[in-house]
This record gives sequence, structure tokens and C-alpha cells, in this order.
Amino acid sequence: MSRGHLIRARKRVDGQAVDKRAVFVRHPLFGNLPPEDIESIASYARVERFRKGATIFHKGDLGAGLMAVLLGEVKISVPSSEGKEAVLNIIRAGQVFGEIALLDGQPRTADAVAMSDCDLLVLDRREFVPLLRSNPDLALRIMELLCARLRRTSEQVEDVMFLHLEGRLAKALLRLSRDQGQGGESARCVAITQRELGQMIGMSRESTNKQLQDWQRNGWVKLVKGGVEIADPTALDAMTDPIETAA
Repeated sequence: MSRGHLIRARKRVDGQAVDKRAVFVRHPLFGNLPPEDIESIASYARVERFRKGATIFHKGDLGAGLMAVLLGEVKISVPSSEGKEAVLNIIRAGQVFGEIALLDGQPRTADAVAMSDCDLLVLDRREFVPLLRSNPDLALRIMELLCARLRRTSEQVEDVMFLHLEGRLAKALLRLSRDQGQGGESARCVAITQRELGQMIGMSRESTNKQLQDWQRNGWVKLVKGGVEIADPTALDAMTDPIETAA
């Protein structure tokens, strides 16, 4: 049995009053499927609960399928041999993760950890792949999701190569603000720890705190419990210009 199945503070909540069909109808990835397909998915999907800090799966674990976040937040990260961690993404309610292993059946490419108490809808590969084969529209949406993740990863690599640390921090805060916003409006307060912010951009927690303190003195941000409040997004946006190099 892989480490990803040894947990670790998790509890299935299949017996709770969760209307799985309604979940799929509301979900942006599945909502446009024909009713019979939604009924089929809902019949074999299961709900699992993970407590804050619990590992959902490890990099290298056997990929069993796709997961959709119903409640809470999940951190996707990659550990280094020195014990450091690079945060690749933060998955929130209404979003999915695990799509790579869903499609190729290979081991997980990253760790997934519950940042808060989470309820996840789990779709096993052996049951979901046949639906993909018979539903081109759903397969196309999965492909679009993969392309969006690839674009984001490419952007992160570009930022590491061409943006100074202050620019990477500013860009990460603005992106998280957009991700956490609702109705097309960016969130004023970004819910994330300074350590996790640093892990997203390759900066230590101490350096992240020092930069945020400087910006707070300038009136650009305000440090609050469990997050960062963006007071002047225009000032942060001005920090995201690439490093100029000599010709």
C-alpha cells in the first residue's frame, strides 16, 4: 500500500447528506454534461474528508483519479531532497486537481496537503476514463484545464528566470487576489501564510516578511492574521516588470 493511502486523519463522509448530483450540476467542469452522464458520475463518486494538515497524496503515489474540492483549500507542492518545498498551486472550492494521473495512470507528480478542513469529491480513473472516451466535450474541457495548468507553470518558470524577488512576490499576491475573488472582482485580502508565499516564489519566510513589512510602511499592503491585505494593487503591479538586462 502506498504512503498516500496510510492516512492520516481522514474520514469518509459518504453517509452524510451530500447531494452529489447537485455538486456536479453546479461544477464548472461537469455542469454542461447531459443529465444521464451526471447521474452516472454521481453514482460512483465518493466524498472524503481530510483534516487540516493531512496529506491527501504524496509525489510518487499511484494516481487513482481526479479530485474536486467541495470545501476548503488544498496545497499542491513539490519537495526537494534538502527538505525544502516549492508551492505550485492552491486549489479552492469548485476547482479540481489530480487530472494528470487521471489521464495517464502514472504516479502523482506532486504532494497534495489540506490547508484547512477539506471535503473532496473523488472520481476513480477506472470509472471516469470510459466517460471521457464517450464524451468529447468533457475530454476537451480536461485538455483545456491541463493547458491552463501548463501555461501557469511556464509563467512561474519565466518569473524565476526574469523577475526579481520583489516582482515575484507582488505578482503572486495579485494572482492570488484574482483567484480568491468572486464575481470577477479581486479579493482585497489574500488568505495565505508568509511561509507559503515564500515557497511559491523561492523566497525564505524571513525575506518574505521583510519585504511585506517594507510594503506595509509604504501603505501598499497590510499584514493581517492569516493573510495579506492589498491596499494599493497599482503599486504592486508596477513591481512586476521583468528584470532589464544589458544588451
